[in-house]
Amino acid sequence: MREAWRRVKANKGSSGIDGISLDHIVKDYGEERLLQETIDLLKSGIYQPQPVRRHEIPKPDGKMRPLGIPTVQDRLVQTATKIVVESIFEADFRECSFGFRPKRSMHGALQRIRKTVNEGSVYWVVDVDITGYFDNIPHDKLMALVEQRISDRRILKLIRKWLEAGYIKDNQFHVTEIGSPQGGVISPLLANIYLNYLDTIWERKFSHLGTLVRFADDLVLLCNRKEQSLEAIDVLKAVFAKLELTMNTKKSKLVNLWIDKKGFDFLGYHHRRLPILRKGGRVAHILRSFPSKKAREKMRTQVKEVTARRNRLMWSLNDMVKVLNPKIQGWRNYYTAIDPGVSNGFLRKIDWYIHKRLALFWNKKHKRRKSWHMDFNRTLSLSGLKSVASWTSTYCTR
Repeated sequence: MREAWRRVKANKGSSGIDGISLDHIVKDYGEERLLQETIDLLKSGIYQPQPVRRHEIPKPDGKMRPLGIPTVQDRLVQTATKIVVESIFEADFRECSFGFRPKRSMHGALQRIRKTVNEGSVYWVVDVDITGYFDNIPHDKLMALVEQRISDRRILKLIRKWLEAGYIKDNQFHVTEIGSPQGGVISPLLANIYLNYLDTIWERKFSHLGTLVRFADDLVLLCNRKEQSLEAIDVLKAVFAKLELTMNTKKSKLVNLWIDKKGFDFLGYHHRRLPILRKGGRVAHILRSFPSKKAREKMRTQVKEVTARRNRLMWSLNDMVKVLNPKIQGWRNYYTAIDPGVSNGFLRKIDWYIHKRLALFWNKKHKRRKSWHMDFNRTLSLSGLKSVASWTSTYCTR
C-alpha cells in the first residue's frame, strides 16, 4: 500500500468528485491517516469506490474524449491492486503488445514496425481503428477473461465495482453498464487484458498472414501480399464481432507501401517508403518515419497558445522560454529517437515557428514593428531556449 501511495503521489493528477486533492492530503488530512483508513476499509470489506468525475478533452478531429477521474483513495486502491495482479497477466501478454506495459513503450512499437518492414517483405499495411474502444468493452466478457487468471473473489469484486461505479457529469449521476473509463489507474491493464484475446488468437492461428503490432487500442498489420491483408481484415472483423467491438471503417485503411505515396500514421509518426542511395549507385526504398502532419499541427497549436495570450505581454522572454522548454524537450525526446535523419528536417520547421512566435511576442511587448534579426537571435540564445531538432542550432541551446 505504501508503494501504491508513492506511485499515486508521483503521478499527481487532479481530484475526483469529492474535491480532495493530493496536496490537501499531504498538508492537511495526513498521509498515514489515509493509508490506515483505506486498509481498514479493505480488511472489513466495506470499501466502496465513488463514481468518477467525467472530464472531456478535445481530440484532433474536433470531437471530445471522455476521461473518468477517480478520487485519490480510489486511485490508491486501484494502484495497489495493479501492483498485485499485473505480473500475473504479464506472463500471458504477447510480444506484439506494447501499450502501458512495464519496460515497453511507443518507441518499441515503432522500432518493431520499422524492423519488420525494412528487414522483410512487407508491402501492405492494414491500419486499424476501433470505434470507441474504452467506452464499449462489455463488462461480463472482460470479467470472464480476468477470472481465467484471478480466482481471489475479493480482487474480482473490486474490479467489478470499479467498472460499475458510474460517473458524475454536470452534477448528474450516470450508470456505466459498459466500458472501462479512461483515466483510471486500472483501465489500461483491463484494456490490455481484453485485447490480449486478439493478440493470442492472431499469434496462434493467423501469424502467417502478417505481423501484428499493437499499442493499447491502436494497431497495424504488416503483410506481404494484398490477398493476405484482405484476409487479415476479415479475421479482425470476426474477432471484433466476438469481442462486441467494431472496426471504424472510415478511419481504418489499407495502404500499399510500394506505390502509395501517402503512407500511414501511427503513434504520432508518419511512415512511408522513401528512396535512398546505396553503395554502387543502387536506389533502395526503405521505411522512413517522421512526425505526422497532425503531430506537427498540434505542436504549432501549443506554441501559439503559449505565445499568443495578450495578458502575457508582462512576462519577460525568460518567463516565456521557461514555459516552452519542457514542451520542446518532450517533443525532441520523442520525435528524434526513431529516425532523426529525416525527422530533423521537419522539426527544424517547428524550431523556426517557435522563433517566429517569440519574435512576434517580443515586438508586441516592446511595441516594435520588427526585431533586428541578429540581435534577437543573440537574445534567444542567452535565454536558454531549447531546440526541437537534434541538429545544432544558431539560436537555440541543445
